[in-house]
Amino acid sequence: MFRHVIMPLVLLGLTGASATAQEMTFSSRTLTTEAALAATQAALQSCRDSGYQVAVAVTDRMGNPISILRDRYAGAHTAETATRKAYTAASFRMDTTSLALETAAGEPASGIRQVPQVLALGGGLPIESAGALVGAIGVSGAPGAQADDGCAQAGIDAIQDDLDFE
Repeated sequence: MFRHVIMPLVLLGLTGASATAQEMTFSSRTLTTEAALAATQAALQSCRDSGYQVAVAVTDRMGNPISILRDRYAGAHTAETATRKAYTAASFRMDTTSLALETAAGEPASGIRQVPQVLALGGGLPIESAGALVGAIGVSGAPGAQADDGCAQAGIDAIQDDLDFE
């Protein structure tokens, strides 16, 4: 009788331990260096074609920089600004133009602007593959948020087909 009760309990315990171990880790996808560089170059070229001198940064899904390019006449501040825009887009998993509106003075979420490295200015976009965040891109130096967003979108468009194919 004792053996009939203990064996199922031991097996149940081993099964439970196995399930718990599986839940303690996860796998995630992020951009490769090559994809980040391709997006960075495409965004930079899009801005050049429009006559803008900018910096472009692409981060992984956690906001860590992978690729940064600054055009020769872009302002000294643009590389850091682009990196912070990409970090912000990755951190909040949303475009920074929308975040700027939601965190404006007087809005309930306005305190978010006080978080270090967060930059709620247009020009940062999340990069997704199969509905999951895989990175973000930030552009700084074009005349206004809409122009920065357009160049950033051109960078994403340059790699989106490859991301969708995976």
